[in-house]
Amino acid sequence: MTRISYGKLEVPVQLVGVPPLRGLPAIPESPVRALESGLLALDVSMEVLGQGFLAAYTEGDNRNVVATDTMKNVILRHALEYDGATPEGFLDTLGQRFLGTYPEMEGLRLWAREQPFAAVPIGAGAERSDRLFSLGGGDHAVAELELARDGLVAARSGQVGLRLLKTTGSAFTKFARDDATTLPERADRPLFIHLDVQWRYADPADAPAGDPARYVAPAQVRDVVCAVFHEFVSESIQHLVHEMGQRLLERFPGLAEVSFAGENHTHDPVPGSDAASERKAYTAAFPAWGLITLVLSR
Repeated sequence: MTRISYGKLEVPVQLVGVPPLRGLPAIPESPVRALESGLLALDVSMEVLGQGFLAAYTEGDNRNVVATDTMKNVILRHALEYDGATPEGFLDTLGQRFLGTYPEMEGLRLWAREQPFAAVPIGAGAERSDRLFSLGGGDHAVAELELARDGLVAARSGQVGLRLLKTTGSAFTKFARDDATTLPERADRPLFIHLDVQWRYADPADAPAGDPARYVAPAQVRDVVCAVFHEFVSESIQHLVHEMGQRLLERFPGLAEVSFAGENHTHDPVPGSDAASERKAYTAAFPAWGLITLVLSR
């Protein structure tokens, strides 16, 4: 059996003047009720799926191959015409455009990484169109869609690259011990984690945000995750991400699954620190990180 694909990676597009998406669900942990920054900035990638271009591999016959430079041009033209506000909607309409134009394409996998621009507040009275943004290097939204000729097959979205630190409300005690164990128990510690959160809809058709009330906005997910991180006194990172997953499934009934990949970057006390003192100092631990994953289905 031969499995093949080809495509184009990380075509950058910045859509300005994007119409607002209002009517998002009301989530108690988040003030976000609309997407209205006016900017949608993405790095867009795609793969063509199927066996229709196998001859390009086996015989050097390129007649059914759409050049990846052509793909780039189609993506850029689509950026001029797309009138939505979400990465998933951009990918869905882009995929339909490719499949409607090129019969050689049996299926597509498309994904996008948000360029994490954040709006910078400007002086009172400034015109709404006068927007200022700052490009951060932190957490950002991602989206991935798979399409076949009969429609949308699968959709996964996420908020990845989170860096979360709290100074109290986390413990790690009563874990398995043997003669290889040197880690002390810590009943209350600062917790510093790297975290990726991803989710799948029960109905993939909800992902493109045709009905805003059923769309799961990454900014709202981030707010829920941060609220749980702050509020929940956990016995481990495993305990913490499970609580986050339960809260997300509760807040967003249209989701079928949430998943987490976390790294434990918690610092260690500086040698000589007094555990009973209010004033403490910590430093980076040995550079090898604990990994915690969870996939929670409804």
